[in-house]
Amino acid sequence: MTNLPSPTFKNRDKEMVPRTLLWAMFGLAMASLAITTFAVVTGREPVAQPAPAEVVRDRWIVLEGHDAQAVTVRNTDGSVMLDLPHGGFVTVIQNGLATERRKHKVDPLKPVRIVEYANGRLAVEDPETGWSIELYAFGQDNKAAFERLLDQK
Repeated sequence: MTNLPSPTFKNRDKEMVPRTLLWAMFGLAMASLAITTFAVVTGREPVAQPAPAEVVRDRWIVLEGHDAQAVTVRNTDGSVMLDLPHGGFVTVIQNGLATERRKHKVDPLKPVRIVEYANGRLAVEDPETGWSIELYAFGQDNKAAFERLLDQK
């Protein structure tokens, strides 16, 4: 048996997160929790929500995802509007919708509604889960992808 030196621990202070930063992160989390609790307990109305407006036009579509990048857009009668092997933003929305429907155990192939409002808002709304997404918040190019779907005959 050989005499091996016992392991020594080097000073790890340089590798650790500074204690002050840890307390600051904890304080931020507690402040967020306190503000949220106050808003709920006092019944404060939500703010920064889109203003209500009349529906200018709408369209029901089915978004059928194939993998992380491909999506087929169908009319409610099942006919194919678009087959997008690299669906871009449409695929992103379909993936979000599929996740929400999976949580609620809803058929992923039920139709969703694209809605254009009088104030310029464009949204995808899922009546099955209550999920909706405001498309104008993602930039003009991404909004335009759904405007093209709305315009198709």
